[in-house]
Amino acid sequence: MEREDLAGWLRLALAPGVGAGTARRLLTAFGWPDAVFAQPAAALEALCSPAQARALLNEQEGFTATLERTREWLDATGPAGAAHRIVALGDAAYPPGLLEIADPPLILYLLGPAELVDAPLPCDGLAIVGSRNPTPQGGIDARLFARALAEAGLPIVSGLALGVDGAAHEGALEAANAGDGLLSTIAVVGTGLDRVYPARHRALACRIAARGVILSEQPLGTPPLTANFPRRNRLISALSQGTLVVEAALASGSLITARCAVEQGKEVFAIPGSIHSPQSRGCHALIRQGAKLVETAADVLEELRRPAVASAPTTVSLFDAQADEGNGLAGDASDEGEVLLQHLGHAPATLDALCARTGLPTPVLQARLLELELDGRVGRLPGGLFQRIEQG
Repeated sequence: MEREDLAGWLRLALAPGVGAGTARRLLTAFGWPDAVFAQPAAALEALCSPAQARALLNEQEGFTATLERTREWLDATGPAGAAHRIVALGDAAYPPGLLEIADPPLILYLLGPAELVDAPLPCDGLAIVGSRNPTPQGGIDARLFARALAEAGLPIVSGLALGVDGAAHEGALEAANAGDGLLSTIAVVGTGLDRVYPARHRALACRIAARGVILSEQPLGTPPLTANFPRRNRLISALSQGTLVVEAALASGSLITARCAVEQGKEVFAIPGSIHSPQSRGCHALIRQGAKLVETAADVLEELRRPAVASAPTTVSLFDAQADEGNGLAGDASDEGEVLLQHLGHAPATLDALCARTGLPTPVLQARLLELELDGRVGRLPGGLFQRIEQG
């Protein structure tokens, strides 16, 4: 976007009561923001309501300050020398994948290396989304899948949220640190780019800005409003070839992203989990609705017709867990921790169930579980359940 065009685009995007759909209709009719504002009220009212026409013809209070603040942000340098950019609908650098959705944003705010934000963002990555409160295994799966898929050349797209999103970005950054590719991950956020939400992801956001891109359709200063996060999910799926849901409850926002992917004609993948875990029910629902069940990153790459990678992680099914439990494996392992892990299997279990399987007194079993938990090999779940954690 040329600097002289910024005022018109920003004024059109921020006009109160004038949504992106109305703005696009006006641009189709008149060609450019400045031409929209040059129209008489009658011409505008032929395409929008009288209230919207008045909002367009009267500059909103505080707009001059907002424009100046935006110009200062564009002139500033972000973390690790990252550049600040604004891309308008129709610019050569506007991501082509967003032009294909029903409601593309009027303008986008970008933060990242200049060589990335000055060119159209590729829309051939993979979205990885899931619960903000994943099980320990879910967080590890998100990181390992993201790393393997990024190593195969797929930029990982997610939402910078706690839980699965953050783990996916971390995995992608690990792949970037080990390889030569620059664009490792894209974070689509629901706030203005002059703030980081959640705050505990500030350091992660700085690392993404150095090796990837942070993107938002929200103007500077926008706080973390609940309504903005479901809307940003359509951008996450649109910037990707497909969406992988790692863990999700039935009411999870990740299912919104999956629905957006379906509406956009994209692939949806889901990792199955324990039938006892609430965080698996959303994935199981997606699989019943036609999402592709995946156990390894190679499954995703095969569906997308991309070369497989040797480091693709594997998750173990409930059938494997049942086979382990029925084969008397306790006598085959010398290490007590390994014996306990074999009895635990790959499905969450209660303390009482483990007592029955192992024959250990409760105090001894609790001590062993604590040791494994401190080693990062067992995690605690709600409801007094314990789950084995695969480290990859």
